[in-house]
Amino acid sequence: MQPWMHTTLIFLLALIVAWSAGYLIYRAALKAIRHRDEFWRRMVVRARGPVQLGLMIMALSFAANIAPLPPQQGAILRHVLLIAFIACITWIVTIMLDVWMALHLRKFRLDVEDNLLARKHVTQTRILQRVTVVLVIAVGVSAALMTFDRVWQYGVSLLASAGAAGIVLGLALQPVLRNILAGIQLALTQPIRIDDAVIVEGEWGNVEEITATYVVIRVWDKRRLIVPLNYFMETPFQNWTRKDAALIGTVMIYLDYGVSIPELRAEAERITRASPLWNGDVFALQVTEFRQREVEIRILASANHAGKAFDLRCEIREKLLAYLQRVQPSALPQTRASITEAAAVALN
Repeated sequence: MQPWMHTTLIFLLALIVAWSAGYLIYRAALKAIRHRDEFWRRMVVRARGPVQLGLMIMALSFAANIAPLPPQQGAILRHVLLIAFIACITWIVTIMLDVWMALHLRKFRLDVEDNLLARKHVTQTRILQRVTVVLVIAVGVSAALMTFDRVWQYGVSLLASAGAAGIVLGLALQPVLRNILAGIQLALTQPIRIDDAVIVEGEWGNVEEITATYVVIRVWDKRRLIVPLNYFMETPFQNWTRKDAALIGTVMIYLDYGVSIPELRAEAERITRASPLWNGDVFALQVTEFRQREVEIRILASANHAGKAFDLRCEIREKLLAYLQRVQPSALPQTRASITEAAAVALN
């Protein structure tokens, strides 16, 4: 048998053994968790890739030691395997971070009414996890590049030289670094959290996703607003669920001066108390302004979150309008005109 055929056969057998071992480990892991929930199955599926890669690196390293390879080709193969090993370690660390995050967040649910604590933990964990993944990947890429002699020499000379090149690199990476630092600050101070109701750039929506560099706002009409992370550390914005999701909704109506305020207040209170959207906390009807032709009336009613507050305001408007049309039609805005006796005679 020719030497190249011998070498090829050794490496082919090593790959087959590594792939078979990975497949058997994967099937055994699935069988071991067959009575567990879907979460563990997803974890096993995600771990299959790095485990398979690690087994192949081990098999190829063993094959490189016993195969009759020329020194130059052996050095190149070992260098490639070293880079693959660094990539495998980086991959494993990122998956470990994902598993830790998933295990930690299983205790918190966002699909409940009082989810303030859950939103706090989910936001903090996801931001820190994504920032850490970026740093881990950066370290892995740097370690892989440092395996090349020229890159290593360049890195050493760059560190030993004056800081001009570092300043230039820092200026070039300033937007990225600002967003990464803003992400860390956002995770610690938490001016926004996942599922917070916010008003950004005049748009009302909920925080859908926080990445390492930007935030996705799900606008009420299902559009998506993409905002850089540092925006929330440098620009004022409204957060309607910072401490509590409950909100006070406001209904403004403009009626004629002939309206009966006590009867209107009683009807508005009846409508509010009968609504399942009201949380039983705040109700008030107040005359807030006198205008030239009408009186301004403000109704306050509270709800558990912004969506219910909006629906409650719409319900109050709709039912009050029906009441005014049915019971107090004269209270609707009117334009009055006075006709003198002389004018009436002239018209006749």
